[in-house]
Amino acid sequence: SQRSLAEITELIHTAFLVHRGIVNIGELKSCDGPLKDMQFGNKMAVLSGDFLLANACTSLAQLQNTKVVELISSAIGDLVQGIYYENSKSSEENCLTDDIGISTWKEQVFLSHSALLAKSCQAAMELAKHSAEIQDMAFQYGKHMSLSHKLHSDLQPFVKESSSDTVAFSLNSAPVVLHQEFLGREAWIKQIRELQEAIKAGKGVTSAMDLCRCHGNRALAALERFPPSEARAALANIVYAVTRF
Repeated sequence: SQRSLAEITELIHTAFLVHRGIVNIGELKSCDGPLKDMQFGNKMAVLSGDFLLANACTSLAQLQNTKVVELISSAIGDLVQGIYYENSKSSEENCLTDDIGISTWKEQVFLSHSALLAKSCQAAMELAKHSAEIQDMAFQYGKHMSLSHKLHSDLQPFVKESSSDTVAFSLNSAPVVLHQEFLGREAWIKQIRELQEAIKAGKGVTSAMDLCRCHGNRALAALERFPPSEARAALANIVYAVTRF
């Protein structure tokens, strides 16, 4: 049953990845390719993602455990809410706003990244008929490990030395695009690199590293409540992998 739960979790995760691949037709240009192909691709993405979710829900019902069904269903709801929030902010393209803080960031990341893993870990303990305390420790491990993983991912542009001339930047607003055109690509990339260096020299990167390790330590602390085993060691190694810089 735990293996089936793992497969269900992976199906749900894959389904949402497929749904995230839907293209905004309104933003396409003629140089992006035939519109009909894009429309067909969108239909296939929707249908494929829905098919995977339907299979996951069918398998979930076959587990015949109402609490597990409740946990995973709520995780799907969290995912939808998290993606909806991301899409509602897509027009701003990561523009800074006054209401964005680390607590808000954590709330958003929990919905869109952590909830599924955390609640799946809890559900696995429910299937094994462990106590509520053990279930909560499993939930805490999944939550804090995934937060550490996201922090680790977000830190890569600032801690990883890259020789590539292509610098990822998500501010695609008209003033930024026009600024790049007037400035020239080489000067634009230089400015971005200078900004990255300024961030590296500041406290943001080191604070993010500390926060990553903090959540990693909380995940390891949750693991300590489980008896030593090869499985526990493997879970600890995952945490070590995402908290090492």
